[in-house]
Amino acid sequence: MRKLVLTGAIALLCLVSCTTKKEEKEEVEKFTVTNPVEIDTTFTKDYVSQIKSVRNIEIRAQEKGFLQNIYVDEGQFVKEGQLLFKIMPKFYEAELLKAQAEQKSAEIELQNTKILADKNVVSRNEQAVAQAKLQAAKAEVALAKLHLSFTEIRAPFDGTIDRIPLKLGSLIEEGELLTSLSDNSQMFAYFNVSEPEYLQYQTNVKDRAETKVNLVLANGDIFKDKGNVEVIESEFNNETGNIAFRARFPNSEKLLRNGETGQVQMLVPLKNAIVIPQKATYEIQDKKYVFIVDKNDKVSSREITTTGEIPDLYVVSSGLTAKDKILLEGVQKVKENDKIKYEFQSPEKVLNHLRLKAE
Repeated sequence: MRKLVLTGAIALLCLVSCTTKKEEKEEVEKFTVTNPVEIDTTFTKDYVSQIKSVRNIEIRAQEKGFLQNIYVDEGQFVKEGQLLFKIMPKFYEAELLKAQAEQKSAEIELQNTKILADKNVVSRNEQAVAQAKLQAAKAEVALAKLHLSFTEIRAPFDGTIDRIPLKLGSLIEEGELLTSLSDNSQMFAYFNVSEPEYLQYQTNVKDRAETKVNLVLANGDIFKDKGNVEVIESEFNNETGNIAFRARFPNSEKLLRNGETGQVQMLVPLKNAIVIPQKATYEIQDKKYVFIVDKNDKVSSREITTTGEIPDLYVVSSGLTAKDKILLEGVQKVKENDKIKYEFQSPEKVLNHLRLKAE
């Protein structure tokens, strides 16, 4: 009798245990499913940008000669009108002296011709010729002074000196590069925008993207000052289908330099955008996928394309409609064509209880 009771107890215990495990298994295999949501929203989009000084010029020699003096160093800040380089001026000083002497001779010749013309010794035409010679001599003096002034190279505006490739004593040809000068008081960030984004920006005046933008630097830091989109180029690039935008950034601390790269972050409005939780996706070789649940409760993977991110959400440009059922949780636990049990959650409820990481 005792043996019978004991056997029954063990059987009952096994039954309870098996039932509990079965319930746990069923609970684990129950998934959450939802729909993409179609909403009007905005998202922040990153655009690769090239950073340029508001003014950046090459400083070149305007005369041939030997580089006699260098008054500045690479990376130095200079003021407008400051002397930067001097080319040996001896030849041009001699040219000026020669032109001044010829002017003096022409003045004397004109004076004598005038006296003779007043006495009717020579004609007034000869006086006019002497006058013309004097004007030509004055022009030669002005030209000689100009050539002499070109031996001193001065800064056309406040800015920072770039590399100086030549050394003292170098023979310089006319037009040879001496250095570059950058005005970094403000900076331009150029970035390319696609044609659909451009059209949306231009046509939807009320819903257009913010003109205020952020700049993400190469080290991942966000530049402390916001920029302002102020210029759009006149033509699209036929090869890329993009058009260049230009944003202006203040640069009071001179952190930004000509030629840097970064990313412009612009807030872009979207109408009737398809949005899904990020945790409903998974990636394979840089491509994003979701699991679609069909009418037979089977799951199948589908590739999607995203155009932007909102905190915890992806904006989907292709691959989904608002009527599709997608697996929200458990994307790492199912396989292609698995039949699942699930409970449906409305997109509104899902949006209120988002978690970043997919389970």
